[in-house]
Amino acid sequence: MSNLDPQEKARFERLVIPHLDAAFNLARWLLRSGVDAEDAAQEAMLRAYRFFSGFHGGDARAWLLQIVRNTCYGRLDRVKNMTEFDEELHGPSSPTPEALAIAGDNRERLALALRSLPPRYREVIVLRELEGCSYKEIATITSIPIGTVMSTLSRARAQLQMSLSEKAST
Repeated sequence: MSNLDPQEKARFERLVIPHLDAAFNLARWLLRSGVDAEDAAQEAMLRAYRFFSGFHGGDARAWLLQIVRNTCYGRLDRVKNMTEFDEELHGPSSPTPEALAIAGDNRERLALALRSLPPRYREVIVLRELEGCSYKEIATITSIPIGTVMSTLSRARAQLQMSLSEKAST
């Protein structure tokens, strides 16, 4: 691990640490697990600290969230490569009675609908709507062109709306 001098450590604490909640939030939505998100956010913060000497200004939040995103997708790839897809194991599960009871709550309906989105759609929705990132920041974080961010966000919103409408009618 890189040892930052006291001045750089203070700069890291000032620029990066305030975005820890956003890092956890993105990780939670990408990984769909609070425990996994805590681990991923911690791993991303360690990476950010280790490579902070290479950060020469710009948007620290976008820089950190890009590290979080890469960390999460790395974890998802490792898990995907470790297990073969089994339709029964990974297919849509039947909602539990508890999930059905909670589904009446609008917040829970939204969370369920968000979790049902593909990862790319989920990440742009979370970054834009929950984290308030600009299109430019999302493009930087996800390493995709701004036009693709805009079209992906449009499709994600439409799919989210459709999912919420379906859940409301059931």
